[in-house]
Amino acid sequence: MGKDLPIFTIMWQEENDTLSRTFKFKNFTEAFGFMTKVAIEAEKMNHHPNWSNVYNQVTITLSTHDAGNIVTEKDRKLAQVIDSLID
Repeated sequence: MGKDLPIFTIMWQEENDTLSRTFKFKNFTEAFGFMTKVAIEAEKMNHHPNWSNVYNQVTITLSTHDAGNIVTEKDRKLAQVIDSLID
């Protein structure tokens, strides 16, 4: 798991009814591996992020669509799970 530690990360920020965080890894393979881990956990929780990936950078944005696109406890829990994958 240690090889997937990001080399740069901005902590979660809450604004505009979303939680977001950016992770930067050594390369695309590590970024994609991290995304795969997040996808597995998100599927277990039935709560899926909006995200983007450019080479070694992953930006994740969370909000709860069925609650009117606002931040809910579901988003905070998924953010904690995501953090546990890198911390």
